[in-house]
Amino acid sequence: MTGISYDRATAEQYRLAREVPRAGLAAWQAAIEEAAGLAPGTTVLDVGAGTGGFAAALHDWFGVHVVAVEPAEAMRALIPVVPVTAGGSGIEALDGRADALPVPDGSADAAWLGSVLHHIPDLPAAARELRRALKPGAPVLIRNLFPGRAERDLRVRFFPETAAVVDGYPTVDRVCADFATAGFEPRELAAIPQESAPGLGQYADLLRRDTDTKLRALSDEEFARGMARLRAADPAEPAVSWMDLLVLA
Repeated sequence: MTGISYDRATAEQYRLAREVPRAGLAAWQAAIEEAAGLAPGTTVLDVGAGTGGFAAALHDWFGVHVVAVEPAEAMRALIPVVPVTAGGSGIEALDGRADALPVPDGSADAAWLGSVLHHIPDLPAAARELRRALKPGAPVLIRNLFPGRAERDLRVRFFPETAAVVDGYPTVDRVCADFATAGFEPRELAAIPQESAPGLGQYADLLRRDTDTKLRALSDEEFARGMARLRAADPAEPAVSWMDLLVLA
C-alpha cells in the first residue's frame, strides 16, 4: 500500500481529520450487518486499517475479533488494541500489506478494506492473498470512492478538481475483474451516507490537507478556492458524504 508517508504527528492529524465520528456511521453499521452478518466470535481482517477507526467500530458493533493490518508504523501505533477474550472478541494490530497478510490460511470470516483500494499497487495479488486468508464463501467488503460515482463526496463537491484524482482510482469494473482472477464475484454495490461532522463549519475546521491524497494533489490556488466555497456554505448544514460499499464473495 502506498501514498502519504506517515510520522506520528501526521498520523495524529489523520485520526482527527479523517476518522468519521461513530455517530455518523449508523448507515454503515446497518449496511455491514446486512452484507456480512457478523456475529460475536467471528474474525474480520481490516486491511489497511489506518489508525483503527473502523477496527474499533467493527469490534464494538458486532463483538468480533478484528485483525487490523497496517504497514505504516505511526498509524498502527494508534490502533486501539483490545485483548482477545475467550469468546473471540478483541482487536489485534499487525504489520502487513494487502498482498502479504500476516495471518494463517482460511482464518477470517470477512475482510474489510476501507478507503485503501487506490493505495494497493497490485489488486490481483491482493485478491489472491485475501482468498488464501478467508474461509470459503467469506465476503470482502470494500468502502471506497470509484470513478464516475463520487459526485456526492464532500471533497469533490467543494474541491471539484479532486474528481480528476478519483478518476485515477480503480473502477468498479476493474476491481471486479481483478478479484475475479481469485474466484471472487460481485454481490452488491451501494452508496452509503456518513456524517463527518454535525455541520459544514466544523467540517471545515477539521479539514487537513496533508492527510488526504486528493487534497494534496491540488495546487495552492485550487485548495484556497475550495476552502472559500466551504466557508461560504451554510455552516449548520450537516457534513454528509457518500461512499460506495462493494461486496465480493
